[in-house]
Amino acid sequence: MGYRALVNGRPRHHRYAGVQRIMGILLMVFSLTMLPPLAMDIFWAEETTTPFLGGMWITLTTGALLWWPVRHERSELKVRDGFLITTLFWAVLGLFGAIPFYFADEGWHSITESVFESVSGLTTTGSTTIAQGLDELPHSLKYYRSQLHWLGGMGIVVLAVAVLPMLGVGGMGLYKAETPGPMKDSKLTPRITSTARALWMVYLVLTIACGLAFWWAGMTPFDALCHAFSTIANGGFSTHDNSIGHYGTLRIELVAMFFMLVGATNFALHYTAFTRRNLGSYFRDGEFRVFLSLYLGMGILVCLPLVVMGPYPDALTAIRHGMFQVIAFGTTAGFATDNPTSWPVYVPLLLVMCTFMMCSGGSTGGGVKVVRLMLFVRQAFRELKLLVHPNAEVAIKLDGKVVPNDVVYAVGGFFSVYIGMTLALTGLMLLTGMDGITAFSAVAASINNAGPGLGEVNANVASVSAFGKWVMIFAMLAGRLEVFTLLVLFTPAFWRR
Repeated sequence: MGYRALVNGRPRHHRYAGVQRIMGILLMVFSLTMLPPLAMDIFWAEETTTPFLGGMWITLTTGALLWWPVRHERSELKVRDGFLITTLFWAVLGLFGAIPFYFADEGWHSITESVFESVSGLTTTGSTTIAQGLDELPHSLKYYRSQLHWLGGMGIVVLAVAVLPMLGVGGMGLYKAETPGPMKDSKLTPRITSTARALWMVYLVLTIACGLAFWWAGMTPFDALCHAFSTIANGGFSTHDNSIGHYGTLRIELVAMFFMLVGATNFALHYTAFTRRNLGSYFRDGEFRVFLSLYLGMGILVCLPLVVMGPYPDALTAIRHGMFQVIAFGTTAGFATDNPTSWPVYVPLLLVMCTFMMCSGGSTGGGVKVVRLMLFVRQAFRELKLLVHPNAEVAIKLDGKVVPNDVVYAVGGFFSVYIGMTLALTGLMLLTGMDGITAFSAVAASINNAGPGLGEVNANVASVSAFGKWVMIFAMLAGRLEVFTLLVLFTPAFWRR
């Protein structure tokens, strides 16, 4: 499009020149992320340089070709451009991130499988198409999978805390006045830069702390690094087929549980606590208190049947596995120490439901977020009060502040669309021949960016058809983009001048 504007002799570039310029720069920067796995390959001498060299040059060249015609473009980006950029961020990087997987003759045998693995990594979903053989993968590919999680996780935090509130997406507008570097106007201003820089520092410090803790707990330095990337991003890619269960040690599981919860906490809250050097900031936050209460309540509901009905030999073992799975599913990290598919009564489906509602807004976790759940429940109670007292003025408050009605109603709309999309995509998965529970859990795992489902999609999605994998890819992107950001691109009004 940039070429057409120059050839026709127009003094101005096309209306999306600014978006094209940013995507070109983004791809050129993204090509550099293939250097660390190259270094890993050289260090371990495993001869997997071709996939990463090929991926780097294709990505760099494409980015340069996009950027060059519009390199002088300096027009201000509007809200509409913000929707397009945030969607393209994951869609385009997901496609180019798949190149090393496709070129590697290891575990990905088609473009579909390669794109699935890449999108799963960047959206921090953590589902994999590899049935067996993670332990034997070259170190460079193991590292690259975890690095995709880490890069996507930081992108999510910046998106959730700095960009989406400015776009007014999904009823998260209440963060406008509460996040570091708040966005208050309709343009993508340089204030995003200062916000992103602060969040990067918090993210980096937490990643280093997590890596050191895993190393202290008994992992090798390489495993500690990869799992730190996956844990802080709440991704779930592991270097072993049996995930965290490979180690079988309580110390490593406790470190994983703690940092999964850290990753699922609002990063604006981490920033506040870090800058003020006061842990009390966490407990003064209403969302964080509900966040912890949910894990306590769900932990009791899951562990009780395991203690009473098995399948574990003693209560402590049951609680250990039960709480790990509650935190892994709830934070949408997707690590595992056991397969909960055969657990008694309601427990497997309850774990799937945990993926919908137990991560904080502004965190690396997926799902509808705790703050939306709080507003949704309070709105339901307000409607009940208004049935009894129709003329009453009932305000909804969070942490003592009145939440505007437009934000509350936007949350209701978000829930409706989110549930509707989950059901529609489950219908598509049923067409692939899956049973209802497996199909629902596969869609829930994808749209909530949680990773494991139930049954055949618990450990991997190798048995899912190509069509099913593309449905899950769409679900992963929709969930990560908070649904509305993606759906708005399908409306005719978006593309009109």
